[in-house]
Amino acid sequence: MTNDNQKKYEYLAEDPNVKVMPIMLSLMIGAFFAILNETLLNIALTTLMEQFSISVTTVQWMATGFMLVMGIVIPASALLLQWFTTRQLFLGTMAVFTVGTTICAIAPTFSVLLAGRLIQAIGTGLLIPIIFNVFLLIFPPHRRGKVMGLVGLVIMFAPAIGPTLSGIIVEHLGWRFLFITVIPFAVFSIAFAYKYLINVSEVTKPTIDILSLVYSTIGFGSIVYGFSSAGQSEAGFLNPNSYIPIIVGVIGILVFSLRQLRLAEPVMDLRVFKFPMYTHAVIMFLIIIMTMFASEIILPIYMQGPLALTAAAAGLTLLPGSILNGLMSPVMGSLFDKYGPKVMMVPATIVLSGTMFMMSRLDMDTPFWVVVIGYILLMLSVSAIMMPAETNGLNQLPKHLYPHGTAVMTTLQPVAGAIGVSVFISIMSAKQKSFLDKAATPTDPTTISEALVSGVELVYFITFGISVIAFIMSLFVYRAVAKEKEVSTEDQ
Repeated sequence: MTNDNQKKYEYLAEDPNVKVMPIMLSLMIGAFFAILNETLLNIALTTLMEQFSISVTTVQWMATGFMLVMGIVIPASALLLQWFTTRQLFLGTMAVFTVGTTICAIAPTFSVLLAGRLIQAIGTGLLIPIIFNVFLLIFPPHRRGKVMGLVGLVIMFAPAIGPTLSGIIVEHLGWRFLFITVIPFAVFSIAFAYKYLINVSEVTKPTIDILSLVYSTIGFGSIVYGFSSAGQSEAGFLNPNSYIPIIVGVIGILVFSLRQLRLAEPVMDLRVFKFPMYTHAVIMFLIIIMTMFASEIILPIYMQGPLALTAAAAGLTLLPGSILNGLMSPVMGSLFDKYGPKVMMVPATIVLSGTMFMMSRLDMDTPFWVVVIGYILLMLSVSAIMMPAETNGLNQLPKHLYPHGTAVMTTLQPVAGAIGVSVFISIMSAKQKSFLDKAATPTDPTTISEALVSGVELVYFITFGISVIAFIMSLFVYRAVAKEKEVSTEDQ
């Protein structure tokens, strides 16, 4: 390791002479505002359409392009974590994010605004892998639950308040202040990290395989683009702009994966899947991400349709659940450290399954409070599943695989998000269309609402089935312990 303290102590947090809190704050301040930025623009898209006289398809690139770039840069994070020191990578990442934010703030045209947004995505995409990797190196396994819970607080709380904060800023100050407000905090994060952040990772400078980076870019980029396009198009997956990129992406990821297994120094070491609890964690992670995205997209449509709520009211409905999810993450992390994953994940998946079944019974007369309670139960169960599963899975990896384990998980987040949104929207739309085709009065407003409800019910019934799978998987989880010699030298 690069730090002298680690000659004596395996983990920095065990050294009484090292203050780890400033290191944590350095990383989490930057992460908070970078992740907050992900959802700040959601409310402002209509304003941007009017400001720049652009269509909804064009303005959606602010969201689609952001996920696309993240899907491209995150796979390279494992390589970057081994090529640069902690300080270099974090300060460089935050500098890139700040430059992108500044470009957005002064953008005279939409094309310049989009360019700044894509630069922001580069910084945001690399931050989470850096944070996970550093915390894995600093803290011993028996203390990681609470620490990862704090990361969960940032990851969930920042996007939860994003839309609400965005609405206030856009209404009273204008859309440019969505970026102007973030700049001083980003600069402060850089200054704070420059003073307090120390190097905790080992720079090994592995061989850079250009072909792997090309295959990764084509594979993950095409998958995110294809599924995002399907979610925005009425033709869905029948649109060539959707299914052609998806096919190309699947081929790209397959070729990328096969190449990684043959390389002595892979860009993303897929041997992490040899560890059963890591593989278990990834599957649980995908289930939870897709379930969350389904609710965050489908519920507002349902509330603004059959329940006739305003966009602001629909957003506020989701706020309590999201905030509670963030606040409970450190608590769940502490419980994980004390009791292990199974004690938490089994009851949490039961609650999740029951909540999804309850949501599959929504209708036009469902009381407003049922939706609020349902979303709160969903997000509380998520907090008791996702972070413990991630931490447990990463705990089983030997240290040299930490960068690769975090890279795989963070790469899958935008991919799972894009897939979840497009698949569930397509299912809802298909069921809605089928209902209207059979209806006697398909243009009647009540019939249209009933058709939408039928689509929502189907989506939640499917997610109920997926959550039952999560429950069954939770029965087989156990507390993972890293075994440094579990991967032979031939596999390294």
